[in-house]
Amino acid sequence: MTSDAPTAPPRIEPATLNDIPTIIQLAEATWEPTYRFIISREQIDYMYRVIYTPASLKRQMAEQHHSFLLAYVAGEPAGFASFSPQPAEEDGGSGFKLHKIYVLPTRQGQGLGVHLIEAVENAAREAGGQFLDLNVNRYNPAIAFYERRGFARHREVDVPIGPYFMNDYIMRKAL
Repeated sequence: MTSDAPTAPPRIEPATLNDIPTIIQLAEATWEPTYRFIISREQIDYMYRVIYTPASLKRQMAEQHHSFLLAYVAGEPAGFASFSPQPAEEDGGSGFKLHKIYVLPTRQGQGLGVHLIEAVENAAREAGGQFLDLNVNRYNPAIAFYERRGFARHREVDVPIGPYFMNDYIMRKAL
């Protein structure tokens, strides 16, 4: 009996500007399947063009201080995550934001997302983060995944992106 599950934990490495083509390749394979039942085709296309151009990814890395992690299974890129520090809150708490986490559809359900989130949590904790926030569309089935990982709904937001809105929950996990 064979299994598609990785026999060893994935290799997770920090991404550099040289990895932008790999990130784009992974985004192309994951973006549409992730959102096709949640938002319109027009919104999917618009947001993808805004977020995943080489120039936009370079700006996220170099100017907005987003750290990207790439996950490899059997030597092949299989997923990625990005995160960054957030401004300190009024109560002085410092946190991080998980901006992106995507796993190839053929690799979902194998624990890769858990490994990526744990890598982000560990990096945020090591950098002094007290919590990790993420935005998730209010209709995204991934909410259950985040809740199993210890995230809770913190508040609702409607985030403008061009002519569209992302109707999200901000979910938070104490680190």
